[in-house]
Amino acid sequence: MTEILIRHIEFAATHAHVWGFVIIFVLMAIESSFIPLPSEVIMIPAGFLAFRCGLTFQSPHLDAIVAVLMGAFGSLAGAMFNYYLSLWLGRPILYKYGKYFFLKPQFLERSEEIFRQYGDITTFVCRFLPAIRHLISIPAGLSRMDLKRFSFYTTLGAGIWCIILTYIGYYLGHVAGNMSYADLVHKGKNLLSEHFIWIIVGLVIAVVVYLYIHHKVMKGSKK
Repeated sequence: MTEILIRHIEFAATHAHVWGFVIIFVLMAIESSFIPLPSEVIMIPAGFLAFRCGLTFQSPHLDAIVAVLMGAFGSLAGAMFNYYLSLWLGRPILYKYGKYFFLKPQFLERSEEIFRQYGDITTFVCRFLPAIRHLISIPAGLSRMDLKRFSFYTTLGAGIWCIILTYIGYYLGHVAGNMSYADLVHKGKNLLSEHFIWIIVGLVIAVVVYLYIHHKVMKGSKK
């Protein structure tokens, strides 16, 4: 599937100077919904094109910033779709018919289990985890998580993830010569895998800080 997507992204890149940001927004919205579209195939080429002045403004820094924003807001749009879809359909229908729309019962059950165990912060953390990032908004909708908190955590997590992927593409645009989009994506994914442990370390630190602050706030509110 990844190779097929790469070929489509390569074709879309020929129109990136006009439609690049729209393509990023739409594809990241799809990625954040129930369709398992890998964000690496979208945001790594976006960073590469930004460095090579292949996007609308033909300014590396400005194009990279706008690409990240479009990626983050696209992710939020897709997550909102899942949130309201789960509210509308409800748990029984999702579990019964979700398998026809890439929503396998075991994945739905696991996402609900994670959400019940760790709460709102999972909508932030899970934006960095493959296979679960596009599902965590479903239990958030089923539990009627506060929409402002949902939007904040989703946008924050998606934004940081888009920054990481865009930077990888930007870096490859700087150090690499001419390469195919398949090579670009695979090299980017390899870089991500090699340094993923540091993303996990950062997430752990962020969660610990969040839990500490949350505990202090709740403790203070009880006085």
